[in-house]
Formats: sequence, structure tokens, C-alpha cells
Amino acid sequence: MRILSEIACNSIKFTKKGTILIKLEGKDNQAIISVKDTGQGIDAEILPKLFTKFTTKSDRGVGLGLFICKSIAEAHGGKIWAENNSDNIGATFYLSLPALVRYA
Repeated sequence: MRILSEIACNSIKFTKKGTILIKLEGKDNQAIISVKDTGQGIDAEILPKLFTKFTTKSDRGVGLGLFICKSIAEAHGGKIWAENNSDNIGATFYLSLPALVRYA
């Protein structure tokens, strides 16, 4: 829940108006959570290092939240990644974790 909370809070912080969509899907025995927003998107300068320590463009926080999320996801056999949306409006964060229930 720490990861989802961090990602959702970031989406809220960077989306002044518009929507935030949280979705859960099952694919290839993975639970994939996506958080898609219509905010400002991720600055191209920090996108490659987004999940490293002290990476931020925000005037709030020190840039440790996503680094901690990555560490937690990997500790549980998962991964986390992000991309700007194809329509250049906002960004989507993804969290993939091994599913505890097998999907048909």
C-alpha cells in the first residue's frame, strides 16, 4: 500500500485539474496496477533517473519516495516504471507484482 499511496499522492500533487485513473489488471500471473493522470507529465530531464535517490523537480519533498517504492517493489519480486502519456498530457505509473491468485 505504501507504493500505491506514494504514486497516487504524486499524481494528485502534479494534477491541478483533470483526472486520475487507478486500474488493476491481471496478466501473465502478474498483478499490474496503473495510475494514469492528466497532470503536467514527467520532465524529460529526470525521467531516466526518476527512481533514483534525490531525484525531484518539486518544491516539496527531497526525492526519496519513488526510490523507496522501487526498493519495496523489487523486494517483493516486482517492478515499477513510469512514462509520459502518448497524448503528451500527464503520465502513467505502473507497478507489477507477482499475483497471489492465478488468472484464467
